[in-house]
Amino acid sequence: MAVDLSRVNTAVAMGATACSDGTIFRTWAPNAIKVSVVAGSALSATSNPTSNPSWRPAPEDGLARLGDGSWGGFLPGIGDGDPYLFFIEGAGSSGWKRDPHARELTLSPAFPNSYGVVRDPSDYPWHDQAWQPPKFGDLIIYQLHVGTYWAQDQTGRDVRAMREGTFLDVAEKLDHLQHLGVNAIQLLPIQEFETAFSMGYNGVDYFSPEGAYFVSPDQLGWRLASVNRMLERFGKQPLPAQQLAQGVSQLKCLIDLCHLHGIAVIFDLVYNHAGGGFDDRSIWFYDRQPTDNLNNSLYFTDQGWAGGQIFAYWNEFVSRFLIDNACFFLREFRIDGIRYDEVRVIENNGGRAFCQQLTGAVRATTPAAIQIAEYWNTDRASAVRLPPQGLGFDAELGDGLRDALRDLLKQASAGASAALDLAAVAGALAVPAAMPEGWRLVQCLENQDLTYAPHSDAARVAWLADTADRRSWYARSRSRVATGLLFAAPGIPALFMGQEFLEDKNWSDNRGVGDLIWWQGLDDASPVMRDFMRFVADLTRLRRSQPALRGSGARVSRAENFERVVALHRWIEGQPLDVVVIANLAEQPKQGYAIGLPSAGDWLEVLNSDIYDNFPNPAPVGNDGRVRAVSEPLDGFPARAEIAIPANGLIVLALSKGG
Repeated sequence: MAVDLSRVNTAVAMGATACSDGTIFRTWAPNAIKVSVVAGSALSATSNPTSNPSWRPAPEDGLARLGDGSWGGFLPGIGDGDPYLFFIEGAGSSGWKRDPHARELTLSPAFPNSYGVVRDPSDYPWHDQAWQPPKFGDLIIYQLHVGTYWAQDQTGRDVRAMREGTFLDVAEKLDHLQHLGVNAIQLLPIQEFETAFSMGYNGVDYFSPEGAYFVSPDQLGWRLASVNRMLERFGKQPLPAQQLAQGVSQLKCLIDLCHLHGIAVIFDLVYNHAGGGFDDRSIWFYDRQPTDNLNNSLYFTDQGWAGGQIFAYWNEFVSRFLIDNACFFLREFRIDGIRYDEVRVIENNGGRAFCQQLTGAVRATTPAAIQIAEYWNTDRASAVRLPPQGLGFDAELGDGLRDALRDLLKQASAGASAALDLAAVAGALAVPAAMPEGWRLVQCLENQDLTYAPHSDAARVAWLADTADRRSWYARSRSRVATGLLFAAPGIPALFMGQEFLEDKNWSDNRGVGDLIWWQGLDDASPVMRDFMRFVADLTRLRRSQPALRGSGARVSRAENFERVVALHRWIEGQPLDVVVIANLAEQPKQGYAIGLPSAGDWLEVLNSDIYDNFPNPAPVGNDGRVRAVSEPLDGFPARAEIAIPANGLIVLALSKGG
């Protein structure tokens, strides 16, 4: 059927826009001689023209030039679920291209020979109408990799050794995450990537979710039943099978279920580079010129980063492509935030104005969505200043506390007499002067890079705490102290998958190498992992119940290397909500230890890490839930108390409302 050229103009969205009587197609190919679209039955297996190198589209398949470098046309009778491809004829080469704006790619033919799939963005029946994302400063983030996090069969058996995890597998762990107390998950990049397995940072099809994370329609049986049981639990209508069969609906379903569980979803988007091996249907070869010189790429510069190519931010269409991508995920997938990979690479390669336009567009689209920058340039606060002085992000990754606590664990692992540098920890526990609020820093001990098996210096917290025995008392007690300080510090705390149950192995995106987080440990006869997860769950609840831990008021009142003690005061101006956190890295408990407190009266011991060792510890060192402070100055405070602190332990004191 001939393309109708009268129903498209430059106001139409890029990609495939489904209408009641057909689909409008639009793509950017400013140097092309001719652009055609082939869709529906014309791409069927029985008459597949893509396998014939000499085939060329008929004249009636051609799209119209729209005057701005883009081409467009309307195909009647083409709608939701129909496959399509563009055929671009240029001075340098001609061939089939996947739509850079395709919402979904086919599983058969499989990537990279996939076709685009027309999808109606309004087709998924969302159930999250009452959802409100957490305030930025209240976030507790859990970072995970879809392909290796979890995969199960209908009996609940772990099958990650046989296949990758999927979006619907992640949904099976939402009760675990809800019990843990996190209120946001950050998915490592989920856009289609070229390699068989990946961390996700080499994406090439930016609007299409990774097909390996889809469940094929013929495998949906028990998964559909599981999804609908979850929806029923929340009093929601079930999904029909044909709805969940769509790959994009499976990702939307995961986000929908996250929201019902009280969990926000943050996407990790990579705008500093793309690829790391491009196939000839990808954007790298879109509208290429006669020479193979890298400067002739439509979307990219000749500068490389992390095995891929940096985008040409100076080109308005390229910038708009990336900005539209971010807004697309906000609108169509209802995500609650974005973590932007390596923003310094963008800024340092001519993308400063692009960053400012990006953050402004995202904020205008969804003001409640947090924007987190990975930004390592010298003026770190520039990332969170508003334009024109800054880039306009809401928060950025922090490394000061991360590095100080990881170094502290290494130092402590050398034994009772080893020198500690608590001054570095104390400095990292303060809110940097240039940061307007404490929550502007996302703080972690582990992330996808620090624990990635191929990296030579990667190490989990338990390994840093005791390389000889990652399940020893030394490993678990030191790990509790470091994790407790992470949650007590100003900023947004972030966990990496498995950190909550003291996973000691590094991870890999290659499920064949054996570096998979060990869920079995939670059911094992040894209680170490289960007890540590209980500790982390109580930390998340403590942070959510104590407003001072989410505020900006922070002062280290004591940091004694010889005594191995650090004390942190958290508060909110004008409110009697003070919290004091005392950590002891000595390998002997301290009894009758004098510590300064902000006011006299009763203080509640709201957390004691020693309780979680062989939970419930029958003989924890602590203060029986309460300490009494008297009016004697100490540590810059007007009051003091004598307390007990467990060895390699941490206690948290909160001002009793009864005084």
